[in-house]
Amino acid sequence: MREYVSLDLETTGLEPKKDRIIEIGAVKIRDGQIQETYATLVDPQTKIPERITELTGISSRMVEGKPFGQEAVKGLLDFCGELPLLGHNIMFDYSFVKHSAVNMGMDFEKKGMDTLKLARNLLPDLESKSLQNLRQYYHLPQEEAHRALEDALTTFRLYERLREEFEEKNPQLFCHQELICKVKRQGPITPAQKRYLQDLVKYHRINLDTEPESLTKNEASRLIDTILGTYGKIVR
Repeated sequence: MREYVSLDLETTGLEPKKDRIIEIGAVKIRDGQIQETYATLVDPQTKIPERITELTGISSRMVEGKPFGQEAVKGLLDFCGELPLLGHNIMFDYSFVKHSAVNMGMDFEKKGMDTLKLARNLLPDLESKSLQNLRQYYHLPQEEAHRALEDALTTFRLYERLREEFEEKNPQLFCHQELICKVKRQGPITPAQKRYLQDLVKYHRINLDTEPESLTKNEASRLIDTILGTYGKIVR
């Protein structure tokens, strides 16, 4: 029995240490058939950049009242269980989820498969190996590009198409591989940092784009240093 979870995320940027998840889409597959889906918008507790809204269509207003990152990721971990992951450039999605999981004190060690790596090996003459270009190459259906669940579904369809065409002659390429991503736990903002940050914001009359409660200790430290460097210390 072949069973896996096809995963795609939309995020505020490319760096899991400082950027945040804004949408999760996951599809549970068994023997080439869709069994179950998990999809949610995520409130990143920070302003979504305009370029990300232009790319995905997801705005800060859309995520108001949606689950925060830890709740959404916990739901994803429960959904995935022990199954391997599938993704297009899977290490990108895996690294974001693992950072969140580790910060919650949870394990997330996975095996996985990557349709981007498969395409690079099996379709070397294709100019672009992007998910959307591969979707068009194979005439795969999709309603919305750059939305997590739709991209997860497209990744699943692409994988099954590649498997159908190439697995018999290249079985080694379709084996699950260990996903290696080393992550250190980042503790939450300390009460002292929170008080000092609130004092700085009030003193300098700054409107923060990020909710202080959502910051890690390192993020809070960097933000405080940035404010001090830009506006200066509090003068009593």
